[in-house]
Amino acid sequence: MHEHDTASMPQEPRMTELPNRTQSVSTLAVPRPAAPGPADEAGGITVAWARHADEVRAAQRLRHEIFAGEMGARLATPVPGHDVDLFDDYCEHLLVREARTQEVIGTYRVLTPAQARRVGSFYSDTEFDLWRLRGLREQMVELGRSCVHADWRQGGVIMALWGALAEFMQRNGLDTMIGCASIPMMHNGVASGDVAASIWNQLKRTHLAPIQHQVVPRLPLPVEHLDGGLPVEPPPLIRGYLRLGAKVLGPPAWDPDFNSADLPMMMRIPDLPPRYRKHFLGA
Repeated sequence: MHEHDTASMPQEPRMTELPNRTQSVSTLAVPRPAAPGPADEAGGITVAWARHADEVRAAQRLRHEIFAGEMGARLATPVPGHDVDLFDDYCEHLLVREARTQEVIGTYRVLTPAQARRVGSFYSDTEFDLWRLRGLREQMVELGRSCVHADWRQGGVIMALWGALAEFMQRNGLDTMIGCASIPMMHNGVASGDVAASIWNQLKRTHLAPIQHQVVPRLPLPVEHLDGGLPVEPPPLIRGYLRLGAKVLGPPAWDPDFNSADLPMMMRIPDLPPRYRKHFLGA
C-alpha cells in the first residue's frame, strides 16, 4: 500500500534475513508500454527481493523520481535524489526490473512484525491510532512506498508485485497487510480535499471494516467541511486493493508533506476472493 514519510535516515540500509524468505528471481511476460521506446524491446520483467544496499538505493531513486518529481512531495532525505526514511533500514524491499535493461520499474517495501518491534512502530502508527489492531500485530505486515514507473502502469507490474507479496506472506505464516493508500489533493489544478472526502464517503458505505478494526487519524482530513459528493472514482491502486478484498479502516489522515489524503487500509489473506487466491497462491 502506498504510504509516505519524510523522516531522515543517516545510516546505510541494512538488509535483514527472514526465515523462508523467497530469494528466487522470476521472469514474467507482461504487456509492453503502448508508446514507442526502449521498453518496447523488453522480453518481460523480473521480480526479486533486494539483497544489497545498492539495490535498495535503486528503489529509493525510483521513489524519489515519482514522489518528488511527479507528485511534488517535499522529501527530507539525507541522500539527494533518493527517497530515504528511518523505516527503510528495517524493511524488506521488493523490486521489479525490466528484464533487458535491469532498470528498477516498480517497488514495494514490507515491514514485518519483528522489524516493526525493532524500529518501535509501523509507519502507519505515525498517522493513525492503531490500538484496535493490537491483536493482529503478530501476523501483520505493513506495505508501503509502492510505486511503478510511468511507462509500466498497465497492470502487469503491480500484479507481479502482489504475487510476490502473497507468496512472501504464505511462506512466513503471515495473514494481514496494512498500509496508507494515498489520494492526491490536487483536482482540476486546484488543491482541495473534496476528492478524498468524496471517496471516503463512497467507501465507508461499501468497504468499511467492522468496528473492532477501525482506526483514528492523528491529523484528520476535515471531511465534514469538504464537498464529499463529487462523482469521482478511487485511484487505480485503491480499486485494486478493494478487488482483493481490502477494507478501509477509517477516515483519511492529511499528509501535508505529500499534499495527500491517506486512507488506512487492510487486506487479509483469508479475505482474498477465490479467483485471486487461485492466481496468487494456487489454491
